[in-house]
Amino acid sequence: MDYIAHIRRLDKDKWAEPQTVSEHLRGTAELASRFAADFDSSEWAYALGMAHDTGKATVAWQRYLRGKSGFDYDAEASSETIGRKEHSGPGAKLVEDLFGKSGRFLAYCIAGHHAGLADWSDKQNALSTLGFRLKNAHAEDIAEEVKAALKPLCPKVPPWKFSPAGLDVSLWIRMLFSCLVDADRLDTERYEDPDKYQKRGAYRSIPELLEQFDQFMAEKTKTPGGEPCVYKARQQVLADCRAAAEWAPGLFSLTVPTGGGKTLSSLAFALKHAEKYRKKRIIYVIPYTSIIEQNADVFRDVFGKDEILEHHTNLDDDETTVRSRLAAENWEASLIVTTNVQFFESLFAAKASRCRKLHNIANSVVIFDEAQLFPPDFLESILETVRLLADHYRVSFVMCTATQPVFEKRAMFPNFRGLPEASVREIVQDVPNLYKNLQRVDYEFPDKDAPPLEWDSLAAELSTFEQALCVVSDRKSCRELYAAVKKLAQDNAGTYHLSALMCAQHRSEVIAAIKGRLEHGEHVRLISTQLIEAGVDIDFPVVYRAMAGLDSIAQAAGRCNREGKLNTQGKVVVFNAPRKAPPGFLRKAAETAQLLCKRGVGNLTEQRVFEDYFLELYWKANSLDKQEIMKLLKPELDDLGIQFKSAAKAFKLIGNDTRAILVPYGHGATYIALLEKSEVPERVLLRKLQRYTVNIYPDEFTGLQRRGSLKEVSPGVYALNSQTGYSAELGLLIDEAASDPANFIMCERL
Repeated sequence: MDYIAHIRRLDKDKWAEPQTVSEHLRGTAELASRFAADFDSSEWAYALGMAHDTGKATVAWQRYLRGKSGFDYDAEASSETIGRKEHSGPGAKLVEDLFGKSGRFLAYCIAGHHAGLADWSDKQNALSTLGFRLKNAHAEDIAEEVKAALKPLCPKVPPWKFSPAGLDVSLWIRMLFSCLVDADRLDTERYEDPDKYQKRGAYRSIPELLEQFDQFMAEKTKTPGGEPCVYKARQQVLADCRAAAEWAPGLFSLTVPTGGGKTLSSLAFALKHAEKYRKKRIIYVIPYTSIIEQNADVFRDVFGKDEILEHHTNLDDDETTVRSRLAAENWEASLIVTTNVQFFESLFAAKASRCRKLHNIANSVVIFDEAQLFPPDFLESILETVRLLADHYRVSFVMCTATQPVFEKRAMFPNFRGLPEASVREIVQDVPNLYKNLQRVDYEFPDKDAPPLEWDSLAAELSTFEQALCVVSDRKSCRELYAAVKKLAQDNAGTYHLSALMCAQHRSEVIAAIKGRLEHGEHVRLISTQLIEAGVDIDFPVVYRAMAGLDSIAQAAGRCNREGKLNTQGKVVVFNAPRKAPPGFLRKAAETAQLLCKRGVGNLTEQRVFEDYFLELYWKANSLDKQEIMKLLKPELDDLGIQFKSAAKAFKLIGNDTRAILVPYGHGATYIALLEKSEVPERVLLRKLQRYTVNIYPDEFTGLQRRGSLKEVSPGVYALNSQTGYSAELGLLIDEAASDPANFIMCERL
């Protein structure tokens, strides 16, 4: 029998030449082997590629393929019922039979190359586990010639000595899995859709990007912009980054105050470092989509829009190309901008589609923007993975922030070590002097026994300034203070509210209006939640901040006298709010900052202050591995039992405690109406509607349902059913705001 892997119909009665199993196995093996070379695992990946579809080389599976496709199938001559036949289980069983213990590493990947990486065991759902599948799979029917070709390929020695505990083994299996999945999909696409296959790639190389960047910076620095002290400091940061790019690969920190030009300077480091050490790509990992949009705009100014691969949920399909959508599947590009959620959840994922890109993280430069925002509940597993990627996968990491957590100095992170000499190297040569030169604000902290400042009193203070920003820690406080300020304001046109109850499109338009008024010297008073603190390039002479973590206070201060244009220092006032920060880590951060204030917090331009703060804060965390990810992924040495699926389910940086609803703001109303008419949700529409989405808590969702304010516009997708439930000032109206008729401002007035 000629064993067929894939068959393609050219027209109704014509077929392309089938792709045989042997052709597909070899094509996949060669690609996977090339991908795994970056972490010294080519032999293992080649064996994976040659084994992954061996389960198709059986008489039963060939009848299934022919029957399903209609190619060369004689229904009368066959007693086989055309039903689903799985091939991955027998292939996984075969490598176990042929390779012994080495085969178990490969069995996870082969069994999951369609369904995803499985748990080894699960009493509640045993049928889907690898242990059950291997016990019940049979490899006897696989063609003998296929077995004979595979047997000599048995890899015996792993590429390095695995740590018996931790994430070493599970990360390596997931990386091999990524190589297999990407190679399998690409080889299949090369046969089934050659036109699509040809559209991939063609991004410029790192040396080409570096040459273009240097030309851009040469032009940019011909005409110094901004205040002399700020310009000089930014040039020193840039020079330090270029010099440090020569250092050996490993772990780096880039400690630069807000407004110090770290976006372009970190790019200068990454490009030069990548060229010198032949890294394949640069990956920017950013906590918020608002920062992504800002940074991506900077990169587009340098390289043009076609060289930047953005991979995040806020991206509209109108802003993408066929090439970029294909590159997002496996990150085959030279410069990638993505989020913490996409990057870290992929590193702990089980689904094949999510893991496909992971092998392209190897041999790259990864820049973490705002590294202090790593989620505390997952810090242990995140830092362990970062260490392993630096040690074994040739990844250089740069941790950028104005408030370095200095993880490597913490006793609670004993496994976080870099290369060489187990250290994280600071790129900026004189951090204290840089902060001194860029000190553009004076801080006022509350007295240690100061009572809470009531909203009416705070509103009166804010009303004495022509331009002022006040940041509070929760949405309810934001609405209450906004109402108090608006009551005192003579001209409400200059008073603004920002919170996550406003959809992304609404927030963008408000921020644009605020920037316009600031640039023209008009009065502006903005009341905002902490969403303003990162990724929003905005400049006020006065900033008030409700007591919060010191890193949040420093971020808020970054919105004050940002460009150093004031004749005097900017003013940052920290106050005790009437309402405490939300429970959980935000409250612990605020309480830690309050404790340090009572001791005498000192100057927030001194890094030792943040070292003390983070040390105190991490000790207060209930757990740095709240979901026990380390335990789930620790291999049981006897049977190599790893709980991949359970770990992926548990590793969610954004919890499942919110519900997304669509709001009829601006074009959102049109898109909702179009979605409601579609029988099947359209991907393009859903992508567009992401900018018209608000996330709310379950009790808020239930409250809106009880009031009859929601409608199901597509299975599982809910939208606000009236424009009167969304305010042009406050966004989505919930709680007490919904009962105030004055808040029912029709969106079409905008």
